[in-house]
Amino acid sequence: MSSIEEALRSGAQAIADQTDNPQLEAQLLLAFTLEKERAYLYGWPEQALTDLQQSRFLNLLERRQAGEPLAYLTGYKEFWSLPLNITPDVLIPRPETEQLVQLALDLLPQEQCLVADLGTGSGAIALALASERPQWQLTAIDQSSAALQVAEENSRLLGLTTQIEFRLGSWCDPLSSPQHAIISNPPYIAADDPHLHQHGLSFEPASALASGADGLDDIRQISETANACLQADGLLLLEHGYQQQSEVISILKSSGYREIRGYRDDQGQDRFVVASCST
Repeated sequence: MSSIEEALRSGAQAIADQTDNPQLEAQLLLAFTLEKERAYLYGWPEQALTDLQQSRFLNLLERRQAGEPLAYLTGYKEFWSLPLNITPDVLIPRPETEQLVQLALDLLPQEQCLVADLGTGSGAIALALASERPQWQLTAIDQSSAALQVAEENSRLLGLTTQIEFRLGSWCDPLSSPQHAIISNPPYIAADDPHLHQHGLSFEPASALASGADGLDDIRQISETANACLQADGLLLLEHGYQQQSEVISILKSSGYREIRGYRDDQGQDRFVVASCST
């Protein structure tokens, strides 16, 4: 029977090939197993695990060794300092998407705004914006009813239900009134990209990752439909792959958008495009 200290040591060794920070992930998995905060592990390093705890921890380590993402194992991911419930029905929010949220906060007025989050998934973008702008009204859209259930539950847990309306549908289809801004982190990976089978991506919903032969099918569809759903001078904000910015700008130009600007993420990679409505 292992102590907490021993379990952490062997756990970190077991998952070292799957993560850049095996010590932290082992701590998170063991804290989850014990239903304790991480600080508990430091305070009681010699405490012995029960047989059931040992079995559960080993099971989590085996799943992590097989590439299953940490967020799916614990059912939790922090985004914009907000604790989000995460299930395999939704994409795991990435740090770079927080920069898309920051772009919206920087470019839009603080007073009342109507903002739509297309492909909301866990609700990460809409919830982050609602937490920062209490006067905004947001519409969170997803074509997956299972994903919408996750997003709605997150909104209830965070006390942000009054600001966000959740709608089932494809991209702009459920929108009934012109928006000040439409924001989206849509699928943008090519369907045959080998990365879809690496780094745990195979565990995430394919519909939230891949988009046609060049990865741009959904961005094309959003580009074609969002213009008619924006108010005059409304903004469309998109996240895209780091090698796609010139193509995305070309797509938006052909759809009549104005003042198209590209932005980089914190790693210096081309990652976002913002465009103004054509009217």
